[in-house]
Amino acid sequence: MTTVAIVGDEGVGVSTLAGRLGKKGTDSDITFYNLVKGDSVFTFVDVKKYPESIKSLVQAVNMADIVIVCVPSSGLTARTGECIVAMDLLEKQRGLIVLTRADESFPVALTELADNVSTVVKGTSMEDWGIVPVSSTTFSGMDLLHERLAELTVVAKEDRAKLIDGPARVIVDHFFTVKGVGCVILGHVDRGVVAKRDAMTVYPPEFGVEIRSIQCNDEDVDKAPAGTRVGLCLKGGRAKDFDRGYLISAQESIGNKFEIETRLSPFTSRLALRDTVHLFVGLQSSPATVARIVVDGKETDKAPPGSTCTVTLTTARELAYRADDRFLIAQLNDPKQRLVAGGILTKG
Repeated sequence: MTTVAIVGDEGVGVSTLAGRLGKKGTDSDITFYNLVKGDSVFTFVDVKKYPESIKSLVQAVNMADIVIVCVPSSGLTARTGECIVAMDLLEKQRGLIVLTRADESFPVALTELADNVSTVVKGTSMEDWGIVPVSSTTFSGMDLLHERLAELTVVAKEDRAKLIDGPARVIVDHFFTVKGVGCVILGHVDRGVVAKRDAMTVYPPEFGVEIRSIQCNDEDVDKAPAGTRVGLCLKGGRAKDFDRGYLISAQESIGNKFEIETRLSPFTSRLALRDTVHLFVGLQSSPATVARIVVDGKETDKAPPGSTCTVTLTTARELAYRADDRFLIAQLNDPKQRLVAGGILTKG
């Protein structure tokens, strides 16, 4: 199973493209579309609340194996630029750039736009992403899009195979109560293998649950490996005890103070001591305060755009994590560039 996030500015055809690629499933602030194509199973994630909500964008990208960034045929926009910054700070390596509404432009103009986009993403994690002009109206480019997705899926499967060993971990994105069944969560297996009757812990609140049953693609299964989207019926938990981003896991760390080696976006205004920011890890997030900044081994009161620094943050609530998780710092109220920095943990 491959999860594909589809992101882009408002009005560029993100939802329409998602609807062309799969059948609509779970629908909330993010909508899932499902497709079974031969032996391949795809889940496409439509970020309906973006650009209003940066949280929806980050959550969708963090649950994805592949990301499609939509660029309108009319040209790049400020929020398209924000999506590019997000991919780079989160170091997303697998993805495609889709020039949407290709039927509303001319071939020469599309070629010029593709060249322009290639120039913009040069030096970012998107530098080697393919560019595909697509029309959801005439369906031109859709066959090529499917081909490119199939190629990326092969690489994604190889990477997921490396995650099967080790402690299991399920990242929760939806949760509800089913009468006569009990608490059901929807999510994806991020690491390891989960199996029926496994006794696990929900992080960060740290309460125990047992997996009573597992469903994948509406079929009951006994176990599910990394990369699988699952529905889990749980014993020992209630839907009201969950939040998006909670981890059902065999082993996680929890904390509210994080020391992160970060790289600032060159487009952010700055990062300063005592700034109130938002810290993301996986699908979790929390308000945070910048407690310390170190640049080139020296403490300072601010870090300039584009710099590398070590930042210590204290969060308003505890977050669950593993040492290799990637963190993202955002300024939710910045009208121009909300994404500040991305990095990995040095101490938590």
